[in-house]
Amino acid sequence: MDIKDEELEEAILVSADAEPAPPSFRGRLNMANFAFSPKLKIKSESLSPSRRSPRISLPDTNQKSPLSKSKRKSSTHLTPSPSPKKKARSPSGYAPPEVYAHLPELQDVLAPNLICVFIGLNPGIATATQGHAYAHPSNLFWKLLHSSGCTTRRCAPEEDGDLPRLFSLGNTNIVARPTRNGSELSKGEMDASVHILEEKIRKYKPEAVCIVGKSIWESIWRVKHGRKIKKEEFRYGWQDEEDNMGNTDDGEKWEGAKVFVACSTSGLAASLLPAEKEKIWRELGVWVEQRRNERADAQVGQGS
Repeated sequence: MDIKDEELEEAILVSADAEPAPPSFRGRLNMANFAFSPKLKIKSESLSPSRRSPRISLPDTNQKSPLSKSKRKSSTHLTPSPSPKKKARSPSGYAPPEVYAHLPELQDVLAPNLICVFIGLNPGIATATQGHAYAHPSNLFWKLLHSSGCTTRRCAPEEDGDLPRLFSLGNTNIVARPTRNGSELSKGEMDASVHILEEKIRKYKPEAVCIVGKSIWESIWRVKHGRKIKKEEFRYGWQDEEDNMGNTDDGEKWEGAKVFVACSTSGLAASLLPAEKEKIWRELGVWVEQRRNERADAQVGQGS
């Protein structure tokens, strides 16, 4: 018990056991006897006249008692029960050819002396299943092809085989085998396919090629220059003449196809805003429109 509490209790007991004073009423009230004059002084709390029990102050609950402190200390050492493990999501990584061996490869759409041949990464599952280029609904290829001016109307994937006849355009891929997405291809596999790509360009001799995606150009660059392209060396749009594809000095000399690097049209590619994608593709479209008009004028001149 606290010392103050002991003194208080003792004072109460003394007050209760004290002998009462003799009566002072003698026909006249002595008002001095009724004036308050405490005989006992309690250090921390005075007794109220209307209450027999003193006001007892409650202990401060904000103060940390040794018991509660020890309880909190001991609780910190408790080992929490392990939460149930979440099912791990398998990361998308390299997939060997046998995984999608049941899917057919996409047929190239090529012809001699086209204005431009588009070079994609590889067929996706929807493209391989349907047998037409950029067939997935989320892919922006056919939309950008039209909005850029490369085609005079929006074509459907099923019309890919008509591109050479209608618009003097073609299509191929750096890797022939299909996968769910580009991350299931290896860099080595892409690099090994560059020489096949060069042979196609050399054979059909288009005026230009459009690389549909940064990673494709990075692979071609590694093979051409024997090193990784630096960040400051990469740019969308027309590349230097020394980077033309399919050029050869053997036999008939050909300076090669001009190279235009465009952004990927995949629905998963979100690093560029739609307006930025439109701007990149429009630069190519302006040139394609010009070359198509010049060819048309040349044919008219030959016929007259």
